[in-house]
Amino acid sequence: MNLKFIILLLLLVQCSFAQLDFGRKKFTKADTLRGKLSPLRSCYDVLFYDLDIRVDIDKKFISGSNTIKFLAKNNFQKLQIDLFENMKIEKIELNNSANEEHGKELKYTRQFNAVFVEFPDTIKKESVRFFKIYYSGNPQSAKHAPWDGGFSWDKDKDGNPWVGVSCQGTGASLWWPCKDHQSDEPKEMLIRVTIPPGLTDVSNGRLKQKTTLPDGWTKFEWFVSYPINNYDVTINIANYRSFSDTYFNPAFKDTLTLDYFVLPANYEKAIVQFEQVKPMLDCYYKLFGEYPFVRDGYKLVEAPYLGMEHQSCVAYGNKYKNGYLGSDMSGTGYKFDYIIIHESAHEWWGNSITTNDIADMWIHEGFATYSEALYIECLYGHDAYLEYINSEKRKVGNDEPLIGIYDVNSEGSGDMYPKGALLIHTIRSIINDDKKFFEIIKGIQTTFQYQTINSNDIEKYISVRSGIDFSIIFQLYLRNTTIPRLSVKIEEDPWDLKVTYRYNLLGVSESEGYQGDQPFYTAPVKATLKKDEFDFIFPTTEWQTMIVRDMKVVDFKIATDLFYIDKEIIFVYGND
Repeated sequence: MNLKFIILLLLLVQCSFAQLDFGRKKFTKADTLRGKLSPLRSCYDVLFYDLDIRVDIDKKFISGSNTIKFLAKNNFQKLQIDLFENMKIEKIELNNSANEEHGKELKYTRQFNAVFVEFPDTIKKESVRFFKIYYSGNPQSAKHAPWDGGFSWDKDKDGNPWVGVSCQGTGASLWWPCKDHQSDEPKEMLIRVTIPPGLTDVSNGRLKQKTTLPDGWTKFEWFVSYPINNYDVTINIANYRSFSDTYFNPAFKDTLTLDYFVLPANYEKAIVQFEQVKPMLDCYYKLFGEYPFVRDGYKLVEAPYLGMEHQSCVAYGNKYKNGYLGSDMSGTGYKFDYIIIHESAHEWWGNSITTNDIADMWIHEGFATYSEALYIECLYGHDAYLEYINSEKRKVGNDEPLIGIYDVNSEGSGDMYPKGALLIHTIRSIINDDKKFFEIIKGIQTTFQYQTINSNDIEKYISVRSGIDFSIIFQLYLRNTTIPRLSVKIEEDPWDLKVTYRYNLLGVSESEGYQGDQPFYTAPVKATLKKDEFDFIFPTTEWQTMIVRDMKVVDFKIATDLFYIDKEIIFVYGND
């Protein structure tokens, strides 16, 4: 297929599908300031964050500072950082080093949740500079964590404080000042958290120091030695009891530390439930490659909400039950702890590889959901995998495109979980070569590790590495809400079948002879060309006819378990 023809087909698809309705949501200047990589953000690259906060649990109050080390990408005198407007900025200082105190105070202005910092002189391109934001306030509380961003201020059964934060989508700037855009991750980070005596803070990375201060409060200092996206940065405060283990993978010859922090009342249950971690790691190491954050280790931390994929510090709140809070949402009966398996998959899909814009979150959630099915395949085999992945079909609403609207911090449809997984499953079936497919999956990890990417990066990589042009398929499944319906008309004579078929993208039944115009679409699918033997056919949106020899109607099947498509079988009798 030549390039001009591919471009023409894409234009036909884009023009014909009316589903990309950008008017379905209204956005404001605040949304643009939050979501767009403007010149005031792209002018600098964050190298290091040094977050140093004190958490007053009784007052639900945070105070402290964040020092930002950055590399100037252009000459500039003004840049944007982000901090929710309910949080007070005490002052901003320009420093010569990370440890300098009382630097030159900088002017700033605020608009919505954006903060515009002005420098007295031009910051020169390629220079490395530091500035420090002192701030305080009562961060917003989450009403329904982790689906809405904010703090969860809770207590355990003994009345001890139990605090967590989740802010994916809403933004890390709801509780700490940062360049709150997924395209820019610090190369490393220091997280210092001071809390009341008798409690423990668990954050990302490795605990480097624990200090009892003169007032009796305790300061925990955690160091993150890898790039980290802003929404992954976390604190967990409770009267934790901990236990540890190690995981050794012979293929990579490394030892990964496993550290678990749980409420004391759940200690015995956690020892049993967290046994699922090692077989999960066996599977993911095999399919995705080495755990991306070996130096920082792997932690599960009990949280006062369902869970979140905080890098090297996965929040766990599934109540030590299999399924989703004890419910088997798949209906397949395969037993595993949804939060352990799904949120840990995000260490590869979402943390090691992060999307530039939340509009492309299908990559995080589609691949993490697909990882659940792969975990089932690792444990129980391919038939179990097929049963599990096909159970995702009934969860799809096809209400909005999977890809959201760029530059306004708007994610796409919640279908990104099941439909994203089904898209990957369909791609696997079309490639029809598991060795090549899993080389591509592992190749995505090695090619884009510790980077921020967009959907086009993944789409192009899969097409190039597979040797199959998936562009039209991605256009249909990611940017529209229609899925292809395979319309099949079958006419039977005593020995053979006359099978006429095409893709119908309009969702209109053809059983009454409907003959609507269709945008061009093609994708292979498997059908029984011999009894009980599947082989590829190559439908388009134009009618095609084939004769299937020595087979009855009841024996003709479409392998809809291998592809996420709809089907309509029409039987033609007599002279119909």
